Parts: sequence; structure tokens; C-alpha cells
Amino acid sequence: MIDFYYWPTPNGWKVAILLEELGTPYNLIPVNIGKGDQFKPEFMAISPNNRMPAIVDHDVEGAPVSVFESGAIMFYLARKTGRFMSADPILEKEALEWLFWQTGNQGPMAGQLSHFVNYAPETITYAQERYRNEYDRCVGILETRLEGRDWIVGDDYSIADMICWPWILIAKPLTASLKDFPNVSRWRKAMKERPAVQAAVNLGKDWDKGETTEEERRMLYQQTSRTAAEQTGS
Repeated sequence: MIDFYYWPTPNGWKVAILLEELGTPYNLIPVNIGKGDQFKPEFMAISPNNRMPAIVDHDVEGAPVSVFESGAIMFYLARKTGRFMSADPILEKEALEWLFWQTGNQGPMAGQLSHFVNYAPETITYAQERYRNEYDRCVGILETRLEGRDWIVGDDYSIADMICWPWILIAKPLTASLKDFPNVSRWRKAMKERPAVQAAVNLGKDWDKGETTEEERRMLYQQTSRTAAEQTGS
């Protein structure tokens, strides 16, 4: 059994998709990031970066294994199960390249765009244009990669597709367009039609998130090195 620490965001969906595709039994543990659950000591012992998703794998010899950061979790599970990542060294290398690309480029750029479009208390045109351009650049990289191929790595659907897809799914709420990216649009649709992907995106969809208060906004968007200490009382 796997304890899956999750909140319904694009980053949470990445690991949810893999767990659903694997059919692995998991215990879903909500981490309400608006209420500060990510700062609880028991969660920070698993995820010292106070970010979800994270997992604790109990199906191991000896002590349970905890893993934080979406790319690391997906690599761990793919390696452990022997699924959704090729055993061929070159294709494994390519899968890792795209995992690192997503966590170092696409994800952060899309996340910043989301913040300045959807959550910033004031409109900052320069910031919106800066991150919309970076998002567009990343979509263009995927467009080129998907030319003449169904999936990002090799001939098979893999964790590279799963990790890159969630931030493409929400292009419209990010005020970005995919109309000039036919390969990405085709790939987005193929992913969206998979039952496991649908189940993952619907996970926690009905949870009551409520209105974001000023205190919650501060926890989410104004964290410093002191924030965790303040929340945990240490």
C-alpha cells in the first residue's frame, strides 16, 4: 500500500495519473495547501520542501520508503514496477531528460504564469507577458518533440507524457492558446481520453476548497525561510 499525499492541482495530478495507470492500491491523504497542511511536522518529515505530492511506500522490505518531488516519485515508481519507462538505457535517459525538463522548465514557468494570471492581487502586465512567453516556448519544444511521434519518449506512453500533460491540460485557464500547436493538441486529446487520466484529474474534484483568505494567500504565495517555523511553532 502507498500513502499518497495529494491536493488537486496539476502537480498533484502527475503522480495521481501514474498511480491510476499502475492500478496500485493507495491511501489518499489530502494536503490542503490553503489551510497549511503542508507545514505539519508529520508531512514535512516526508516532504522537507513542504510541497505535495509525496508518497510513503509500505510495500517494501524494512522501513517504509518516503519520496517527495513529483519527478522523483514517478521515477521511483516506474523503476520499482518496471512499467511506463523503458529498460533500454538510451530511452531511460530520454525519459529522465523530459522529467528534468518538466520539473525545471515547463512546470515552474506554467506555475508562475498561473500565479500572475489567476492569483496575483494586481495585474502586472510585464510578469504575465514574461511567463506567457516562456509557457509558449515550452509548448513549442513539446510541439517539435511530438512531430511524427505519438508519445514523448520512444513508441510507448510513459511517465514523460504523464508528467508533462497536466500543465498542458490547463492551457486555457492560463490564458494560453494551443491553436498553433497541432501535435501538442493531438497528444493532449489522446491523453485526456485515457480512463486512468480522467480518474486522476477527478480525484478530489469535489473537495471543498472554500474561498482563499488573506492568511491562506500569505502561506501560499509569501513563504520565506521563517514560514515553516512559524506554522510548526518551532
